[in-house]
Amino acid sequence: MDCHHMPKIELHCHLDGSVRPETIIKLAKKDNINLPSYDVDEIKKLSIAPKECNSLNEYLERFDLPLDVMQSKENIEMITFELMEDALFENVKYMEIRFAPVLHTKNGMSQEEVIQSAINGIKKAEKYFNIEASLILCCMKHLSEEEAIKTIEAGKKFIGEGVCAVDLAGGEEEGFYSKFENAMKLAKEYGYHITIHAGEAASAQNVIDSIEKLGAERIGHGVRIDGCKKAYELVKEKGIMLEICPTSNVQTKAVKNISNNPIKKFFNDDIKVSINTDNRTVSNTSMSDEFEICSKEFNFNEDDYKKIYKDSVNALFVDDEKKKKLLEVLNK
Repeated sequence: MDCHHMPKIELHCHLDGSVRPETIIKLAKKDNINLPSYDVDEIKKLSIAPKECNSLNEYLERFDLPLDVMQSKENIEMITFELMEDALFENVKYMEIRFAPVLHTKNGMSQEEVIQSAINGIKKAEKYFNIEASLILCCMKHLSEEEAIKTIEAGKKFIGEGVCAVDLAGGEEEGFYSKFENAMKLAKEYGYHITIHAGEAASAQNVIDSIEKLGAERIGHGVRIDGCKKAYELVKEKGIMLEICPTSNVQTKAVKNISNNPIKKFFNDDIKVSINTDNRTVSNTSMSDEFEICSKEFNFNEDDYKKIYKDSVNALFVDDEKKKKLLEVLNK
């Protein structure tokens, strides 16, 4: 099976976790930003997480370096464009790119300017390449609900014009939902779709709360529902899409090792799953790599991938016309 050339949809990819190491060096030199090293191999070591991290928080430390060079309009536009170029060569047809605008305001940009810069990068890539994308705006769990609301307010004018959804990302504590109920309610009122990181570094109860209390239509990761009957049945009954990231799930200790990832169990039981990179650079992976892993480890075959493609298209935060166009790709 040719995993590389199969058409793909990516639902879960972080912009700041997918910056080319060479680009970090180039932009740092341009903007006179001090780096620990300007050797690409050293930057790779600092940007790529170990295969065996001690925790999700250790994994998240790899975002510090790319964020340093993502503090200007032109840099964000360029990095967004390059991400889509990389995805194009993996035969990704559509991707939803997520990032937290608040993390790119250190040099005075407004969150609106940050969002517009990423949209500009998407539009430029769509002009040159046969790939499309939209943005998911991350609110950070370690920040206040007020900060989350600022991001939601900043992005509302872009809904349907490049922005499709909001997310809660970052380290995962038990019961985080209670801090963000008002923010997610407001997002829903404005017309955002909602996907939430949950069931990755904490219990399946966070998945239940994200769906029931925060209105999540999809769950980022969610692997911890395995073994929790209530969460498992809720996800299955409501047809909630799980955005699974096999390599990342091992690195962040969401699962012990790749063979323990429940993705095939979920798939066989008609729970909707998608295959994603999470972070191309931080996890040193690609969509093709993740497909290969699932093929070798879980014996996914071509028909399985076609079903995953269809389910992923139907879970996209786009209109029915766009979904129909993307589903036609399988018939070509």
